Amino acid sequence: MIAGQLRDGPRVAAGPAAPDERGARASLRAQIARLERELADVVAGAFPHVAPEVVPGAAAAGPRLLDLGELERVRDDLAGRVHRARGAVARRAEHEAAARALLEDLLAEPARHRGVRLPVADLGLPGCGAYHVRPRLGLIGMLMGWWHVKLSSGCPSATGIAGPAVPRRDPPAMRGLRAA
Repeated sequence: MIAGQLRDGPRVAAGPAAPDERGARASLRAQIARLERELADVVAGAFPHVAPEVVPGAAAAGPRLLDLGELERVRDDLAGRVHRARGAVARRAEHEAAARALLEDLLAEPARHRGVRLPVADLGLPGCGAYHVRPRLGLIGMLMGWWHVKLSSGCPSATGIAGPAVPRRDPPAMRGLRAA
């Protein structure tokens, strides 16, 4: 019965591919793999300052083999994504170079840059601190023109903002000891 069902079931035309098509498919798959590695290297090298591009997935009903045209479209799409990712990394590098030049100016002549605040993230550094040009000795330094660059940690305290007071509940074993 099972052999009869298999014989009478739908047939799939999945013969061996032509030799020239096999070579083209292998070449396209190798190009796609190389482009995926390149894209991963570019994005991972610049993370978290350059976010990966989010691409909506195909609405395929299940697993399938891509024909040559679809493989070429996947390759071309990946090449475009690699190009856009490299452009984003280059723009980020220019931004960081400009921020480093600004930091050098801040340190050289703080009085020219009164009140300027430069986050360390703009320099490509980890953390949440910032370089800030401030008057030395507060109001007196402001009036006298005494300015300096201060690096703040910028990170919020580990304890966080104090919430509403919650009454402490003693464990049942401690309740009897307090009453005595």
